[in-house]
Amino acid sequence: MATVNEALSYLDSVNYKDYVIGFSCIVYVFEQYLNFRQHRRYLMRERPKDLADIVGETDFTKSQSYNLDKSRFAFIENAFKQAEALLMIHYDALPLLWDFSGRLLSEYLGYGSEYEISQSLVFTIIFSFISTFTSLPFSLYSTFVIEQKHGFNKQTVGLFFMDLLKSQLVFGAIMMPFLAAFLWIIKSTGERFYFYVWVTVVVFQMFFITIYPTVIQPLFNKLTPMEPGELRTRIEELASRINFPLKKLYIIDGSKRSSHSNAYFYGFGKNKHIVLFDTLIDHSTTDEICAVLAHELGHWAMSHTLKILAVTQVYMLTMFWLFSHFINNTRLYQDFGFSTMPTLIGFLLFQYIYAPVDSVIGFLMHVYQRKNEYEADAFALKLGYASTLRSALIKLSVKNLGGFNVDPWYSAWNRSHPSLTERLSALGIMPTSDKPIVSPEESKKEQ
Repeated sequence: MATVNEALSYLDSVNYKDYVIGFSCIVYVFEQYLNFRQHRRYLMRERPKDLADIVGETDFTKSQSYNLDKSRFAFIENAFKQAEALLMIHYDALPLLWDFSGRLLSEYLGYGSEYEISQSLVFTIIFSFISTFTSLPFSLYSTFVIEQKHGFNKQTVGLFFMDLLKSQLVFGAIMMPFLAAFLWIIKSTGERFYFYVWVTVVVFQMFFITIYPTVIQPLFNKLTPMEPGELRTRIEELASRINFPLKKLYIIDGSKRSSHSNAYFYGFGKNKHIVLFDTLIDHSTTDEICAVLAHELGHWAMSHTLKILAVTQVYMLTMFWLFSHFINNTRLYQDFGFSTMPTLIGFLLFQYIYAPVDSVIGFLMHVYQRKNEYEADAFALKLGYASTLRSALIKLSVKNLGGFNVDPWYSAWNRSHPSLTERLSALGIMPTSDKPIVSPEESKKEQ
């Protein structure tokens, strides 16, 4: 405890606003350097030797073009977001927005300053609206220009805005009551509020995970039970083979919005459900789909999801405990232009201060998740899916125009999944022939 207090005493001599701005700029420059390293990879026109027998020339060129467009756009988007954040902090936009929220409450609802939780909810709604508004042009361009250009977007403008509206309504219906409870617990439980807040967050997470597949996701996608047939029989046999408690199999209409493909499972205890994207079924063989699922089930067999959940809970408890040492720090609020000490603002400012630790932990989590991906691949191999896993991974990368040519530094910092060549090499299933797996379009072209 003495060490923590000494550290906090030292931080009191630091201008918190300058610290946040300085660290934010350092991280921005570092991440843009990594992005530039990866951008140079996308500029290459010749396939590297380690890709020559994995992907055909045409598919490699298409992947490079798609990812180059995304990379160029990311530089613009990242620069805008960085400038927006710096201007907001430098010119004390947060206290202005907080005061405006208070005036809305007092002028239109007759509430005074003692209704801090109500003011916090209004602040959150306005802040969320501004964030959505400023990010909207980038979302529209990404969806209707880049994704459209490369054949992935299946959305209409109407569907895009309907999804946006639904998301905002779901956010309001679920997050606003949670936020109110979050703030009330902090104010009502004394110095050890961090424990009670942590318990509340854990309960909320479990609640959200439970209702998402059956209540929230159907608002956006249609889940259809898989019809009897060879694919369903093979998946059920795979689940039975490893004692996976499969309850139901679903197909989700992912093609409604995008031609990207995926598969996942959800559920607690002995009530597991597997969901396949219709795009995955359309472009993969039964064996390849089983290989992809064998990888996903490997995460279950080795308790990866539960382990990550446990690590996340420890992380959150630690973060809330540290916040308890900052919540009453008058200088923290004053340095950012606040004359009062609202709980929500304190937590928001603490997250700015905590950002260096969060960056390191995020990197370490990527390292841990990449290890889990290797283990899940190895699990699929033990089930006999070596060749089909290879073809499935390559086909998914080709179909999704995944970045084949990946810079190792960029990948280590940004990606929770290893690159395709890293996965194939780690599993010892790099191709042995000189003939790469190619897409149907390239195959027809070669013929």
